[in-house]
Amino acid sequence: VQLVESGGGLVQPGDSLRLSCAASGRTFSSFHMGWFRQAPGKEYELVGRSWSSGRTYLADFVKGRFTIARDNAKNTVYLQMNILKPEDTAVYFCAADPPPYGSRTYWGQGTQVTVSS
Repeated sequence: VQLVESGGGLVQPGDSLRLSCAASGRTFSSFHMGWFRQAPGKEYELVGRSWSSGRTYLADFVKGRFTIARDNAKNTVYLQMNILKPEDTAVYFCAADPPPYGSRTYWGQGTQVTVSS
């Protein structure tokens, strides 16, 4: 499984970005997907999940601002980020958990998001 993130960049507070994570190699619709981020000097933190069932989860610190969606026909999961704040500045990674679930997680290379005025 290969994952390629895109869509990061430098934006101002209050702006929006949409991150994409394109997967290849296997049956994407069966993958559980996740978005994580790591800010400088901080631990990785979970931003959101998209299960193969269609259920989604978003961390409290992004609820109301971010949404997560997937397009199985395009083998892609998205993270729509609205009302961005400086504290959202981080490298954002997507992760894939294909069946058999829990056996191995695949990671993308990350995409930088910088929110600054």
